[in-house]
Amino acid sequence: MSTWNPPRLLDQAVMSLLRDEASAISALEYLLNELFPPLFMEAFYGSCRETLKAMVQAWPFVRLPLGGLMEMPHLGTLQAVLDGLDVLLSHKDQPRRCKLQVLDLRNTGQDFWRMWSGSSVQVSSSSLEEPVAKNRPRTQRTFAPLEVFIELHINGRSMDGSLAYLMRWVEERKASIHLCCKKLKIESMPRDNIMKILSMVQLDCVEDVRINCNWHLSSLAVFAPLLGQMSNVQRLLLSHTDVSALEDQEEQHVVQFASQFLRLNHLQDLFLVSTFFLEDIVILLLLRCLTNPLDTLGITHCLLTNSDLTHLSQCPNISQLKGLNLRGVTLTYSSPELLPGLLEKVAATLQELYLDQCGIMDSQLETILPALSHCFQLNFFSVRGNFLSMMLRHTSSLPSLCQELYTVPQESFSSLGILQLGRLAQCRAELLEILKDLGRPRTIWISSSPCPHCGEDTFNHPDHCPQ
Repeated sequence: MSTWNPPRLLDQAVMSLLRDEASAISALEYLLNELFPPLFMEAFYGSCRETLKAMVQAWPFVRLPLGGLMEMPHLGTLQAVLDGLDVLLSHKDQPRRCKLQVLDLRNTGQDFWRMWSGSSVQVSSSSLEEPVAKNRPRTQRTFAPLEVFIELHINGRSMDGSLAYLMRWVEERKASIHLCCKKLKIESMPRDNIMKILSMVQLDCVEDVRINCNWHLSSLAVFAPLLGQMSNVQRLLLSHTDVSALEDQEEQHVVQFASQFLRLNHLQDLFLVSTFFLEDIVILLLLRCLTNPLDTLGITHCLLTNSDLTHLSQCPNISQLKGLNLRGVTLTYSSPELLPGLLEKVAATLQELYLDQCGIMDSQLETILPALSHCFQLNFFSVRGNFLSMMLRHTSSLPSLCQELYTVPQESFSSLGILQLGRLAQCRAELLEILKDLGRPRTIWISSSPCPHCGEDTFNHPDHCPQ
C-alpha cells in the first residue's frame, strides 16, 4: 500500500512565492533568514534567474555554497548569480541585509542544502556565519573584496564554458574579487594558458598542487616563481616531469626551481611520480631547500641511483616522516645498505611504508628486516609486486602494525610459475596460525592478480586476528 506525503507548509510557501517572481523579489526584504535557502534552491532548480539575481544581493549568510547545488556546470544559473554580484559590487556600501563575503563554487556545502530541504538535520547554519578564509585578514573597508572559491582542474586545450565565463568575469573585476583555489590540478594545457589562469588566482590560498604535465626543466623554471607564491601549499605532486637529457649549463634551471621550496613553509607532503632526474641534483636540491620536515615523501616509478638514495638518507627534512612511498623504484641495483640506512633515519616516526614493485627478493629483504624491526610506529606496510616468500613471520614483532599488503608468496607457485591453489590455501592456514599467536587485531591482504579494469591488484578476503 503506497503512502502519500503531502508537501510541507514551507514547500508550499516557497512554491507560492515563485509563481510570481516580482512578488518573490519584493518579499526578500522581509523574508526570514530560514526561508532563504529553500527559496534559493527552488529558484535554482526552476531557473528563476531574476529571483536568483535578487537573492544574491540580499543573502543573509556570510557564505553562499553554490557549488553544492551544481552537480554539472550550469552556465545560466552561474550567470544569474554573477549578475547579482555585479549589482552588489556596484554599491558603495554593502546593503543592510546582505552579509555575503564568500561565493563557494566547490563541490561542497551539500549538507547545508540538505538541512534546509528537510532531508538532514545534522548541520547548523552557523557554519556559514564565518568567512572561509580565516588565515588572511580581510581589507578593512565598507565592502571588502568578495572571495570566490573554486577547485581548478586545468585540463585540455580549452576551458569549459562555465569556467571560461567565470575567468573572464574575474579578470574584469580584479580589484573587487579574490579568486581562491585550495586544490589546483594542472594537466596537458599550453603553458601560456596556464600562466594566464594562475595570474588571476590568489596563489597564497593554494594548499594542494598536482602537476601532471610532460614539462621539461625550462617549463618548470618558468612555473617556479608562481610556485614560490603558493606560500601555504601543504601538498605538492609533480608527475611525468622530464628534467633529464639536458646540457650542463641548464642545471641553473634546477636551482631556480628548487630554490622556490625555501618559501614553502607549510609543505607537508611531497610526491615525485614518473619523474626523470638529473643525477645527484634534483633530489639533493629539492629536499635540502625545504625549510620544515616533511610528513610524507613519495618518489615513485622513478630511477633512483645509489647517490640519490645516499643524499635522501642524509637529508635532515625527512627525519620525521610518517609516510614513505617508493613504489615502482627498482632497488635491485642499489647497494644493499642504502635502503636500510634510509629506514633507520625515519624509524622513530614512520607509520606507512610502500615498497611495491621494487624488485625486492628474499635476499634483499633480509638486509631490510633489522631496520624495519625498529619502526615501532609502523601500522601500514605494502610490498606488493615483489618476489617474496612468506613474510609475516618477519614482521610479527612490530607492535603497531595492523595492515599488511603482500603478493602471493613464492611458495604458492610451481617451478613453472603456475599458481597452485592448494599451496596458497596452505600459506593462508599458516597466516591464520601466526595471527592467532599474535593475540591482537591485524589485517593481511594477499594480491592474486591485477584488476583487468584499472590495472591495480585485487585482493583475497583479509584474514583477521580473533579479537
